Amino acid sequence: MIRLALLRHGHTAWNRAGQIQGRSDIPLDQEAREELAGYELPKEWLGADLWSSPLCRAVETARLVTHKTPQCAPELTEMFWGEWEGCKGLELKADPENGFRDIEDWGWDYRPPEGESPAEVWARIEPWLYSLSRDSLAVCHIGIMRMILAKAYGWNFDGPAPFRIKRNRLFVVEITGRDLSPVQDPVRLVPRDPQ
Repeated sequence: MIRLALLRHGHTAWNRAGQIQGRSDIPLDQEAREELAGYELPKEWLGADLWSSPLCRAVETARLVTHKTPQCAPELTEMFWGEWEGCKGLELKADPENGFRDIEDWGWDYRPPEGESPAEVWARIEPWLYSLSRDSLAVCHIGIMRMILAKAYGWNFDGPAPFRIKRNRLFVVEITGRDLSPVQDPVRLVPRDPQ
């Protein structure tokens, strides 16, 4: 059994504005940098392999929390939102003609215009995930975390999610062969000793 901990990157200006980022390489904002610099990993995760999405907001989050440079895995790049990248989700939701849906109504085949479906995202994550050979920490994006947690919980984007992704927490799944199972309670990052 291998454990994989998932950590969402810190806030960006686009997050705070409600804009869809997807693969757009938006950096952390200064407030996020200051907040993340005040955290470190729980002791039990210090020896885990460190991975990150190649997008700068994830790489910088990994460096700020661990003081290490992560291995980058392109498979951990956020879901591609195509024509909707940079748009505000609330504005898209207000227009019933464009096909925008809440995540509870996606299913695995929902696709933003010119973007990726959850099934396609999972197809690129799956080989990376099952190649892990020891406990690992992946700093990535809410979309990537949703795909992995959806598989672990058996959720099919068909109603309320059985999990809620928050920042500054590790969401852990256990990998046994080809089986994924969730560890129910997220693990909080530890406030860094100011010395």
